[in-house]
Amino acid sequence: MDIRRESAETLRNKCSACFRQYNKMEHLVEHMKVSYHSVHEPKCGACRKHCRSFESLREHLIGPLPKVECARVFSVRGCSICLNIFDSQAAARYHRSACQYSRAAPMPKSGAGGRAVAMACKMVGGGSDGSVDLCARVCLIGEDETVIFQTYVKPTAPVTNYRYEVTGIRPEYLRDAMPLKLVQRRIQDILCNGESLWKIRPRSYGRARILVGHGVEQDLERLGLEYPTFMIRDTAKYPPLMKTSKLSNTLKYLAQAYLGYDVHTGIQDPYEDCVAVMRLYIRMRTQAHPRDYASGSGEVQNNYPAWRQRELERMSPEELLALSASDYYCWCLDP
Repeated sequence: MDIRRESAETLRNKCSACFRQYNKMEHLVEHMKVSYHSVHEPKCGACRKHCRSFESLREHLIGPLPKVECARVFSVRGCSICLNIFDSQAAARYHRSACQYSRAAPMPKSGAGGRAVAMACKMVGGGSDGSVDLCARVCLIGEDETVIFQTYVKPTAPVTNYRYEVTGIRPEYLRDAMPLKLVQRRIQDILCNGESLWKIRPRSYGRARILVGHGVEQDLERLGLEYPTFMIRDTAKYPPLMKTSKLSNTLKYLAQAYLGYDVHTGIQDPYEDCVAVMRLYIRMRTQAHPRDYASGSGEVQNNYPAWRQRELERMSPEELLALSASDYYCWCLDP
């Protein structure tokens, strides 16, 4: 009798998102305060469990110790790239052919298609040991994967290591390269798109473009550029794409796992990096989430204040989840 009562009480104290169980309701409330569950988290299509990242969801479905029932369903009706589960085996088979990308060949220059622009740089080495990063090549593409701007950049310091095995850059490529000051102006013009940098506001839907990349802050620093953080979408720092809360995945891994093809198999082309990050961004932006700015804005809110503690402890797990909000900005909210 006591065992049944304890079991029912524990079930009542079960988180509706991650399914963790607690002995007391007050412990569940404390969990909800720090977990930041929301409708924007990756979710298992079989059991509906919320996961912090797609890596956690992958472990749940096809990891070394997966949830057995979910793994069984996923093996028949799941897609190993987007990790979705479909209504039938035929639907899953039809989807997989469209879900997997192939490597893209550079497309001719054109205007920027869409609001987002992807940027990638390749660095050569400066300093006595060649460890100082100097930007030597940059590429920007639009959402349609056409090149907007691409050039070699004249380094601002002597180059001591061209890192040819990775960059493919030789000394003669940089002799008549574009000066950094001119490169800065061109990139700034493309990103701001006629809007003053100081006028750009969050979710203003102005003319300024969203900047997509992998390790964008480092690229901007080496280029000597500044751009508002709220206009940057970095695949190295987006929580659903990270390995852990503090450890990023490489672009090579992300392309292989979530696009279905390999990059960085030889000399690295910045255009290929741009295409990979743009595809990752569009895949994340088109996630089928409710367009709920309250729970996906990334603004950390205290929805569980201490003065409501007694009221919160009387709520059901589902009601507690409805109050929860994400601690990161979900890209599905981009226009």
